[in-house]
Amino acid sequence: MKPQMNTNEHGYFLDFFSKFNNRKIFYLSVCICVHLWLIFLFACSSSPTDLRSFAPNETLIYLETKDLSITLESLTQNETFKNLAQNSKDFSPVKNVQVAVAVTGFETSEKQLTGENSALNFKPRFVAIADTHLWSWQTRSFAEEILGNFVNETYGGEVNLEVTGKDGGNWYEWTAQDGRKVFAFVEGSLVFFSNDQAAIEKSLAVKKGEGESLMKNENLRRTYDLNAENKLAFGYVSPEGIAQIANIAGVSTAIQSTETEDGRNFIVRVLPQILRNTTKEIVWTAIKNEKGIEDKFAVLLDPKFSTVFKETLVTSSQNQTNLAEFLPSDVFSVTKYDLKNPLIAWRSLLLVTKEATDAVSGNFLQQFSGSLLSSYGISDAETFLSSINSEIFTAQFDAEGEKSITIVSIKDAENLKKSLSEIIDFKVSAEKMENAEIWYSKDKQISAAFTGNTLILGDAESVLKCLQAKQSAQNITKSPIFGKFSEGKTTAITFGKSFDSAEKIVGILGILKEGNKGAETSFITQTDFNEKGIERKTVSDFGFIGTVLEQLEE
Repeated sequence: MKPQMNTNEHGYFLDFFSKFNNRKIFYLSVCICVHLWLIFLFACSSSPTDLRSFAPNETLIYLETKDLSITLESLTQNETFKNLAQNSKDFSPVKNVQVAVAVTGFETSEKQLTGENSALNFKPRFVAIADTHLWSWQTRSFAEEILGNFVNETYGGEVNLEVTGKDGGNWYEWTAQDGRKVFAFVEGSLVFFSNDQAAIEKSLAVKKGEGESLMKNENLRRTYDLNAENKLAFGYVSPEGIAQIANIAGVSTAIQSTETEDGRNFIVRVLPQILRNTTKEIVWTAIKNEKGIEDKFAVLLDPKFSTVFKETLVTSSQNQTNLAEFLPSDVFSVTKYDLKNPLIAWRSLLLVTKEATDAVSGNFLQQFSGSLLSSYGISDAETFLSSINSEIFTAQFDAEGEKSITIVSIKDAENLKKSLSEIIDFKVSAEKMENAEIWYSKDKQISAAFTGNTLILGDAESVLKCLQAKQSAQNITKSPIFGKFSEGKTTAITFGKSFDSAEKIVGILGILKEGNKGAETSFITQTDFNEKGIERKTVSDFGFIGTVLEQLEE
């Protein structure tokens, strides 16, 4: 390996050029130096490495970016970052660094919060594989300084590092004060980093040809080649990965949805079945465009289910209604559904759910499907959906979703009231306010406002805000973001806000300005169904990559 030039060597070359006045010799010397530098540069920025060749074939989730510096810099080019940051951090140390993360499994642990309550933690077992395209001594420095600083900051400082030579490279083991460990292995320009030493050893075995790599995965190869150009990042979730994520989603959803043991057991059993039996793979790509970071998630479904959705979850040909005029401009999030036939769309969802679960669970869901929308104030889902037109708005007024409403255009008012009658008390006289007739639930928490051919249903305070927004004309239609709801036909489109994530992300990517008061960021998500499954696109300032970075601050 070429040694690093010291100060004396610089002096030697200066002295060399001062002694020779012959222009030919001078130019020849310059050409030799330039040639040597070109050799050095090309050696340090060699052609891209296919990092899939180092990831075990049993990888559940695979994430990759081909140049970490370009990916991180792309998150600093929006107005939100510029308003919050003094400047961005120097990403030159990771220039040309390729990074892939292979998740090989999950570990579950339970943390006791109180005598009665506990929380489940899901820890992924992963190996991060990086090709720095640097000399080996530079790569070792990269591991010790950049990775070392990252580990030290993540684990709260005073992390102990041990380095040993083994397996033709260098092993690094960092130990935090609380005993947590992370590991790295450096060989040449390659770095393997993990919270599980066995995961690194498995990748090294693959590298030596002692195990199969992800290059054997035909499905991944197909999707990887289709999304090869112009992407900041790429991700793939295998069928096995979906199965494990489904189990985690089942437990998490059960804990959040109900406190009853029977209810939780039902969700834990049924939700993973639905996800495993309908979804075959998930592909994620991130690109940078003039609107921001665009994340595209392509969910490949079982053909028998994707065919059903393609035929039933279709958009209408009707013109846009004025329902959005009821939405205040300060709404936290809003989703517009455009369904040719809401009732048929609902029935198709129930049909797929029944087919994807065991017979007992499927029949149970069918039997109680009418009450599945009770949290929205709807006691009979089928009657409700048969009594409305194509366009449906749902909105949240807070991050927790405790204050929410549904706005629909009425097709059959009497049937619509029947679908709400178990929750809304229509036996009493309506209260008249803001050109609307308003009925309430017995506890006055939920209200249903009928105004013209429009129903606004939800928590009483939010329903009143919607009526006032219409009357005052101070509503979301005056916002620039509203134009997004009119850009073409789509099954569902969501606009949402976030108030605390930007500061965390900017703090990782740059230096925050003193005294900043945070910033509001927003996103637009569009969901459609095609012959292969579900296509979901989200445009935001920091994208899914920013969401991943945000977790580093937790």
